[in-house]
Amino acid sequence: MFEFHIPRHATRKVMIGNIAVGGNAPIVVQSMTNTDTADITGTAEQVYALWRAGSELVRITVNTLEAAEAVPRIRDLLDQRGCDVPLIGDFHFNGHKLLASVPACAEALGKYRINPGNVGKGSKRDEQYAAMIETACRFNKPVRIGVNWGSLDQALLARMMDDNAQLAEPRAPEWVMREALITSALESARKAEEIGLPGDRIILSCKLSGVQDLISTYRELATRSDYPLHLGLTEAGMGSKGIVASTAALSVLLQEGIGDTIRISLTPEPGGDRCQEVVVGQEILQTMGLRSFTPMVVACPGCGRTTSTVFQHLAQDIQRYLRDQMPVWRKHYPGVEDMRVAVMGCVVNGPGESKHANIGISLPGTGEVPVAPVYVDGSKTVTLKGERIAEEFQQIVETYVRSHYAEGQALHKAKVIPIAVV
Repeated sequence: MFEFHIPRHATRKVMIGNIAVGGNAPIVVQSMTNTDTADITGTAEQVYALWRAGSELVRITVNTLEAAEAVPRIRDLLDQRGCDVPLIGDFHFNGHKLLASVPACAEALGKYRINPGNVGKGSKRDEQYAAMIETACRFNKPVRIGVNWGSLDQALLARMMDDNAQLAEPRAPEWVMREALITSALESARKAEEIGLPGDRIILSCKLSGVQDLISTYRELATRSDYPLHLGLTEAGMGSKGIVASTAALSVLLQEGIGDTIRISLTPEPGGDRCQEVVVGQEILQTMGLRSFTPMVVACPGCGRTTSTVFQHLAQDIQRYLRDQMPVWRKHYPGVEDMRVAVMGCVVNGPGESKHANIGISLPGTGEVPVAPVYVDGSKTVTLKGERIAEEFQQIVETYVRSHYAEGQALHKAKVIPIAVV
């Protein structure tokens, strides 16, 4: 897949374990567990699943003493399974106490997320914030200063609202709120550096749930700092609404070179797969040409020429198969994430689209001869027919991967293409 190289605003680079964020590093996909962190086995299993799905950073809630004590044990379980994904501790209200009480938790985490609006009130605020930053300094940990409009420092907001009201031409309240988010993030970063945290260990975020608000806020934040920025539309919502809103907001910013890590904050359906937010984040970056994660299936929407559902099932099965194989393929077949597969539904665009893919199949449409020609690197190689087309095509894909992306094989000059179904 052709990769676009968009100049990025963040000149600083932050290391989180072995993951680089900012500078010229690839944009990182992040996720968060929704388990009770005190449930050691359950949390470790979900972190492992998110990592296998492709999450490069995983955030976990650290809200109680039991949760803090569980963190090093979760880290041990993951290490035993060969899962080296950095864990990010999400702290609110009592983070200073938990980090001080459980040094093993402070050590096991790869990064701390601190919300300036929830570190304390009144005279205790600066003291408790300083305690968390000092712990980060002691253990050489980076920090994300994560401001959220749902938990914005109310004292700061009230002060800025009052100052705005005194102006001859006051700004709209929405502008003041966005400015308060940015001010909170930048002032907190400055205080962290004054306490002793190096600037190359700081990441900022200012999350909102409105698309235009998020875009405006990050555009302004990017002009006023060179810290790496974490993007995410907070409380994005469920299903297509959450996916569309997140894509709309993040795509605009990413196209402008704003954003170094992303998280898609989807509300999962009851019993739904938490890994969906990882897949959506990857697909945003891949469809924009910013990174490649897994061969993608390109499929047609169907029409009166494709009354059969065979092509739909085949496209779905192949896409699932490719994603399931990626944890293994990623290690043994470098470059396979760029492969393009086309699963087409009729003769109109089927042969042409298939020829443009690494591997393509053109299934018979309504009234067409019941055969399915397969194209490999632009050339027709075989025609499939009968009841086992799906299985035979999957085997062709497997054989292609093994022959074209073997470790150390110089042959890898594949056309960078996703899987297409038309």
